[in-house]
Amino acid sequence: MKKTQLAAALAGVIAAAAAGAAHAQSNVSLYGVLDGGLAYVSNVGGSKNFTTADGLQSGNRWGLKGSEDLGGGTSAIFTLENGFNITNGALGQGSREFGRQAFVGLSNKTYGSVTIGRQYDSVVDYVSGLTSAKQFATKLGAHVGDVDNLYNSFRINNSIKYTSANYAGFSFGGLYGFSNQANSGNGTGFSNNRAWSLGASYANGPFKFGIGYLEVGTPNGANTGGAVAGDYSGDFYSAKIGTATVGVDKQRVFATGGSYKFGPANVGFIYSNTQLKYVGGTGARVSNYELNGTYNLTPSLLLGLSYTYTDASTRSATLANLSPKYHQVNAAVDYLLSKRTDVYLVGIYQKAAGDATGASINGAGGASSTKTQTAVISGLRHKF
Repeated sequence: MKKTQLAAALAGVIAAAAAGAAHAQSNVSLYGVLDGGLAYVSNVGGSKNFTTADGLQSGNRWGLKGSEDLGGGTSAIFTLENGFNITNGALGQGSREFGRQAFVGLSNKTYGSVTIGRQYDSVVDYVSGLTSAKQFATKLGAHVGDVDNLYNSFRINNSIKYTSANYAGFSFGGLYGFSNQANSGNGTGFSNNRAWSLGASYANGPFKFGIGYLEVGTPNGANTGGAVAGDYSGDFYSAKIGTATVGVDKQRVFATGGSYKFGPANVGFIYSNTQLKYVGGTGARVSNYELNGTYNLTPSLLLGLSYTYTDASTRSATLANLSPKYHQVNAAVDYLLSKRTDVYLVGIYQKAAGDATGASINGAGGASSTKTQTAVISGLRHKF
């Protein structure tokens, strides 16, 4: 009897130890960002506008991230990330439950990771973090209309993605977003609303560099289940770049940038070129040149300043070829109340030039009735 009891007790200890070991090999974490504030815009369709504002410095989100150790340096990984509006509680990204990110995959410490789901493209992964909008200037500080998607206005659905490990500061990756559609004629097919991208980055001490390319075919078209749908509408039209008002047949984005840190100061440069081919044969080219810098007056107090010149042109066999230009200055002060909470004040000034009909700060609520527009925003951000 005692032997039976001892065996049972030993079996229980072994089972508990095994359960503990299994638990130690897996983890799931909850994380998020809460960001809200106030925004003033000098001219929206001829009138001033003062509003509460959602997700200015960082998009509001909560997410679950997990991994399971499979042995040999390989893990199963997943991320589910929900976006929402903090001012009214509404879902973001086209009312998706997990509209910011949703993917599952395998990761290896030596060979990198392969994931499948709704994910960021390579331009976002390898270049966007160098922009002033991502560092301090908020979504209103993004390039005109976020035409280069460097503020990730849209994600890629149905995508399979490879991300390399870090090799002495160098990393690279690529993504392909399926149309999820067979070729059955009448504008449908495997290439209708698909996307692909490639990118790479290098970091060594104070120096950082990134490069990326994205190509999207017939986004937000008849194939609403394709790679890009739902959160793509309006990215290129509110900025009034040219006269084309038809849908996009093909979008190509090339972006690159670098930065260098000098003690408390950091200086960076971004270049992006977006080629748009519209349905019907018209087209547009938009180039952005951004110079930005930050300076830490103290470990808790950050100053940021940037200037972006946007040079665009349109082409058409039936419409006038136009050359709209934009000048934009972003300035910011950010103060850390703690490691997870900060307050910020940001000012954006944009001046339209050339053939541009009006200034249009990204996310400001609409274009100005004149060639200038100013936005001043302040907010509180908390990370958990």
